[in-house]
Amino acid sequence: MSDLFTELEFHQVRKAAEHTAGDAFLVHKNTESNRLLAVLSDGLGSGVKANILAHMTANMAIRFAEAYTDFVHYARVIMNALPVCQVRKIAYATFTVLDCNPDGSVQIVELGNPPFILLRNGKATEVPFREFCSEQEDSRKLRVSRFKAQPEDRIIFFSDGVTEAGMGSTAYPLGWRNRGCAEFSEEQVQRDQRMSARDLARAVVNGALRREPDRTAYDDITCGVLYFRTPRKTLLASGPPFSEKKDPEFAEQIRSFDGTTIISGGTSAEIAAREFGRELQTDLFRYRRSPLPPISELDGVDLVTEGILTLTEVLNILEGKEKYTGDHAARLLSEHLLNSDIIHFLVGTRINQAHQDPNLPVELEIRRSLMRRIATVLEERYLKEVTLEFI
Repeated sequence: MSDLFTELEFHQVRKAAEHTAGDAFLVHKNTESNRLLAVLSDGLGSGVKANILAHMTANMAIRFAEAYTDFVHYARVIMNALPVCQVRKIAYATFTVLDCNPDGSVQIVELGNPPFILLRNGKATEVPFREFCSEQEDSRKLRVSRFKAQPEDRIIFFSDGVTEAGMGSTAYPLGWRNRGCAEFSEEQVQRDQRMSARDLARAVVNGALRREPDRTAYDDITCGVLYFRTPRKTLLASGPPFSEKKDPEFAEQIRSFDGTTIISGGTSAEIAAREFGRELQTDLFRYRRSPLPPISELDGVDLVTEGILTLTEVLNILEGKEKYTGDHAARLLSEHLLNSDIIHFLVGTRINQAHQDPNLPVELEIRRSLMRRIATVLEERYLKEVTLEFI
């Protein structure tokens, strides 16, 4: 499993008319051991109270899972510690804990949430499990599954907002249920065998929402997906090298890179075009209504954009502070980064005097600082493997 990458993403829609979600999704990756932990907790009810319950449970679960090898014992402690609603006779919060080790061994512990789905070879596959009963003489059971992941496996786990979508309607009197979600996920993967975890999680949530009357979320809808795959690599080159003597080396790194190649910056693209002996063409019609500069085309490079303005908006998108709506170069660049697993930044250090003008907007940061910030967000928020090289 050492040559596989684990892509973990989730998507969520909160209950209609609520300002906060009653589901919590937490992730922790140990950079030393490469162990990946994720918790999805569903608080009883909705809104602020459910949000607090879910986050308390998720934080407790992820701390126990991180600190102790025998998490099953501590999961039972959590189960028995969670009070039970006297009216509905269910726990105040449910949880699914996913524990993945670099050797591909996976342990999934579930309490109250719908059972996870393992897609193997594009089909839902049954996984053996053990059950542990609550010590409080109620009907709660802890479900524990262990297995060895294989290449192209996808683990799909969700709150009951997915399985109960459409409940009471003519088409889905009992809700979408696990089987409906599994069949839908199979169809999505068969249609796009390279579908990312991010896209599949979004598709499942949107699929559940479409089954609700008037497409209104009557509960919080959350789905997480863990995808085991060969890593997808991207090179993002921005800025001319410090010395013009480095131009051939700069271009050769782009030319020989085994993966997606992106150039962000007009001067950088001109250097590559000159060294490649190819023509750089600007596409004035694609995204012509965009507030950002247009994209360009260069044979041998997957995407060519303008530099600082576009990269600044990329950072806004990654941080959830997007300023511009619609399709534009920054959104396209962000999609490439988010669909990648290993990202190498090749950063030129030649000073562009235009960006030292104090009259320019504050957000026009110098390139090195901006690229470091993008790298940090990709590592910490999206769990990407990122390297920076200054040239």
